[in-house]
Amino acid sequence: MANETPDLIATVREGTGKGAARAARRNKLVPGIVYGGDADPLPINLGFDMLLKKLKDGRFLSTLFNLKVEGHDDVRVIARSVQRDVVKDLPTHVDLLRLRRTSKINLFIPVEFINEKDAPGIKRGGVLTVVRPEVELVVTAGDIPEKLTVDLTGLEIGETITISAITLPEGTKPTIDRDFVIANITAPSGLAAADAEDEGEEPAADEVEATEQGDSEE
Repeated sequence: MANETPDLIATVREGTGKGAARAARRNKLVPGIVYGGDADPLPINLGFDMLLKKLKDGRFLSTLFNLKVEGHDDVRVIARSVQRDVVKDLPTHVDLLRLRRTSKINLFIPVEFINEKDAPGIKRGGVLTVVRPEVELVVTAGDIPEKLTVDLTGLEIGETITISAITLPEGTKPTIDRDFVIANITAPSGLAAADAEDEGEEPAADEVEATEQGDSEE
């Protein structure tokens, strides 16, 4: 997933304490701290607009970032907390954790579906209904899958794909401890309606006549 890891650009924050933090906020910056990974804590500033956009994108606390700070080597980090203004609900401080390659973290991994043309159910007009376009996994920081792949070859209408049908990288496991649904192939609305009509259709005229005759004989 290295090529897909989004960048998080920051600058070194000169000085610490409330005074330096207030000065950063006046300059439309959000103060933060980077810690862990057998290195000293590093005080940083993040651009307010950039950070706010990433927060609005969602899942900020479960996204792996490539932290870029001038004068320092790039490092993989994950946000551990975001403090917000109690009135305006805007970010005021961010804690970032450096990750070792062996660190275990929870991340949402996208799911890709392949070979739709080889699924008989879809050829018949079935619809691929995706229940989970992403799956939250416990992964190792040094071996994060770019995506999970689901092969639809041979699947018919009514069949369901669960997490157990996906081969996960070694050391990776779902955060949910059950065999949950990823997607299924459902009948098209027209076919479903036709089936419902078939189930509820009235008996043929000759069937009604035969029944009436049987009743009269009794």
